[in-house]
Amino acid sequence: MSKFFEKLKNIGPGALVAAAFIGPGTVTTCTVSGASFGYTLLWAMLFSTIATIIFQEMAGRLGVVTQEGLGEALRKKFTNPAIKILVAILIISAIFIGNCAYETGNIMGGTMGINIVFPSVPARIWSIVLGAIAFLLLWSGSYKKIEKILVTLVIVMSIVFITTAIVTKPDLGGIIQGLFVPKTPDTDKAWLTIVGLIGTTVVPYNLFLHASAVSQKWKNKEDVKTCRLDTAVSIGLGGIISMTIIITAAAAFYGTSTEITNAGQMATQLEPLLGSWAKWFFGIGIFSAGFSSSITAPLSAAFATAGILGWNSDLKDKKFKAVWAIVLLIGVGLAAAGMSSPVQVIMFAQAANAIILPIIAIFLTIVLNDKKSMGEYKNGILSNVLSIAVIAVTLVISYRSMLLFVNQLKGMLGM
Repeated sequence: MSKFFEKLKNIGPGALVAAAFIGPGTVTTCTVSGASFGYTLLWAMLFSTIATIIFQEMAGRLGVVTQEGLGEALRKKFTNPAIKILVAILIISAIFIGNCAYETGNIMGGTMGINIVFPSVPARIWSIVLGAIAFLLLWSGSYKKIEKILVTLVIVMSIVFITTAIVTKPDLGGIIQGLFVPKTPDTDKAWLTIVGLIGTTVVPYNLFLHASAVSQKWKNKEDVKTCRLDTAVSIGLGGIISMTIIITAAAAFYGTSTEITNAGQMATQLEPLLGSWAKWFFGIGIFSAGFSSSITAPLSAAFATAGILGWNSDLKDKKFKAVWAIVLLIGVGLAAAGMSSPVQVIMFAQAANAIILPIIAIFLTIVLNDKKSMGEYKNGILSNVLSIAVIAVTLVISYRSMLLFVNQLKGMLGM
């Protein structure tokens, strides 16, 4: 038991992934899920968490064994010039451009959390302040410093959202049924919510972030076991945090006439039930979600771009810094400009994710089956079966996501 707790002290890269996927989009989607459908869609978040652990374990194992990121591994695996260029364009366009869109939402989410507590200060001011803090932290080039701050933010989110869920006195039977009896209301909104729950948790750019992060922390192949524990504990906790947001919204608002469309609104609506501390707790939670993701999104874009182009992935390298700086500045610029709802940009990012997720998952599985690079740590039968099963489900979800995206686009264009 003492060895187990000793290993827990080494938790880090997995917490980066948890901090990355628990962003404002996840908080808002979980809020809408609980308020609109009660505990019914908890199974989708459970599936998302398990799928994320499966893929991130593979990415982490790759990083520890090869001491390379996923981008570097793909560049070496696909040696045909045409395929290499195609893969590079796919990854850079989907992840770099997509992260610019998500970064806008991350900054806006962080400012939303602060504005819940301090409404007198204009949101655009907070956008610039948060952007400046994130810039200075990333510019330091210190992986250990970034890791410690993100681990702290994940702990803060855990305390905030788990405590809030307990205080709302949810229905335990409803929770168990929602987790283990998959049901889907036959509406576009329900499917869109499922797509959102999975799409904001099983995120392709986190595979690049994780593989590169573990190579920064662990240098010996024997550390694979520690990496697995880190992945399971951190991402499992991230999944629990997301579930508690669904549970809180379900317990407080499902079946009532109150319509909740975002997490900031839920913080205000919970005050009659939980008292004045509700806005403080939720404000801190939403701020932590937004700020942590505002650090990881630019960082993962830099890891992916540098890896696939063969650049140095050192956090202090000038080209590496240039990539994350562009993503961060675009996000801050759009947020500070008062972009109240960057729907079209976010929809593009979600569509890009829908396309690239199964593709990157397939690439990852191919790399993990390479005996030459992975040796005894290559995928076994169980890992491949689980990977293929999750890829199959994500393909179905991605197809459904693309149909919803096309229908929404037609509606916006009046077609």
